[in-house]
Amino acid sequence: MTILGNVSGLLVISSASVLGLSSLLLYSTSAFSVVKWVGAVYLIYLGIRIWRSGFQFSAVETGGYAQVRYRGLYSQGLLVALTNPKAIAFATALFPQFIAIDQPVLSQFVILVSTFMCFSFACLLGYAVLAHRLKGRSSQLVSGKALGKVFGSVFIGAGALLATVTQR
Repeated sequence: MTILGNVSGLLVISSASVLGLSSLLLYSTSAFSVVKWVGAVYLIYLGIRIWRSGFQFSAVETGGYAQVRYRGLYSQGLLVALTNPKAIAFATALFPQFIAIDQPVLSQFVILVSTFMCFSFACLLGYAVLAHRLKGRSSQLVSGKALGKVFGSVFIGAGALLATVTQR
């Protein structure tokens, strides 16, 4: 669900890029600052949550299905994508290069964004499969609390670094 949320956020960013709205964020200092600070605060918040709670290596099973909050996972992925200024800059730099103004924009948009979404989904799915495979091994080597401290620190650091990013 987190992957679907992230890809949905990238779809929104890509749509804004093709429509020219993301250029507003690149050239408007105040709009860029709002997105930057929301993203930084969110990453720090996630880092603190991970730091405090750690990782649990096994899901709670009920009737053969893991109990998870799908809406929460989707929302996390969506917020991470939507508050990432680098994703906005990437989409703004990428898509206009491939749009021919003299051709119908909608069909070009569908092809470009669909391709981007498929590659993003495949990449994130690859990360998830790798993480799932490493999960069993890492639970034997490192405690969930220790991993929570490490990854929580990384998220807090990423949020702090994002807060220092300046608009170019």
